[in-house]
Amino acid sequence: MKKILSVKNLSVSFDTYNAEVKAVRDVSFDLHERETLAIVGESGSGKSVTAQSVMRLIPMPPGKFVNGSIVFDGEDLTEKSEKQMESIRGKEIGMIFQDPMTSLNPTMTIGKQIAEGLIKHQNMSKQEAHNRGVELLKLVGIPTPEKRIDQYPHEFSGGMRQRAMIAIALACNPKILIADEPTTALDVTIQAQILDLMKELQKETGTAIILITHDLGVVANAANRVAVMYGGKIVETGSVDEIFYNPKHPYTWGLLGSMPKLDQQGEELQAIPGSPPDLADPPKGCPFAARCPYAMKACGTQMPAYYELSDTQKTACWLLDERAPKVEPPEFVNVGGAKVNG
Repeated sequence: MKKILSVKNLSVSFDTYNAEVKAVRDVSFDLHERETLAIVGESGSGKSVTAQSVMRLIPMPPGKFVNGSIVFDGEDLTEKSEKQMESIRGKEIGMIFQDPMTSLNPTMTIGKQIAEGLIKHQNMSKQEAHNRGVELLKLVGIPTPEKRIDQYPHEFSGGMRQRAMIAIALACNPKILIADEPTTALDVTIQAQILDLMKELQKETGTAIILITHDLGVVANAANRVAVMYGGKIVETGSVDEIFYNPKHPYTWGLLGSMPKLDQQGEELQAIPGSPPDLADPPKGCPFAARCPYAMKACGTQMPAYYELSDTQKTACWLLDERAPKVEPPEFVNVGGAKVNG
């Protein structure tokens, strides 16, 4: 598949009164046509900052690009002016935010919010944009779209507002759709509907998706590839099958162990002891070393290189060094009959 986005050695920091917070540190990943890449990790791991950096939505200052590149369609987005980015956002790259109620404009009808991008990027008339808005609301499964298009966000349920956000994000047929925790604020039933909708729309439009989430259950059913982030770094990448059935990083083991499983009712969930690192003073070695039960001396002093385990899987962990003791993942990591979307 054709590569449409390439992030290389991206580092993003925020200047605060106390210190420089190194939120994203030397992150690299690629995105291909028609694929869904999930970026997973705990809160504070750098997922959302990475996604917002691709859209150039990081306020500067206090944020700043320290180094690296974000190459989209052969051009580095870090070198674009704000005016140039305005022609890319919405048209080439769309975004769905975590809470649609704070992302939608409460003073504008849903129809006008969909029409904005169509009029700006597609040169449609107001009537053409209105008609296209009705089609989009129908496409995302909102009943009686002819009536709903003239309503305001507060007149929509939570699930309908998220569907409206998807309609706005897809209005101009972007090449990339970034979904930042798109189902977190929704109940389980609506979550499943939204994820199914995104998969169906991807089949129809061919849009590539970057899915930001902390929920590995979402990843199993929605993604093709996974990047596991911790402490501002990507510590492991691989296909969904590799991450679920052959994970190699202890942090990935911890995430999988914390998943509830239907065949283990009544048993305690496995928690990862400790807290994420302070990114105002990030560790010199592996960011997970302080919480890792298998940490060795080298883990605290030097960041491991990526060990390539296959064409698609690579892991930054000293346990993969030939000199390291052999460690098997804990039994609770085995996800057994989990349904994985290969």
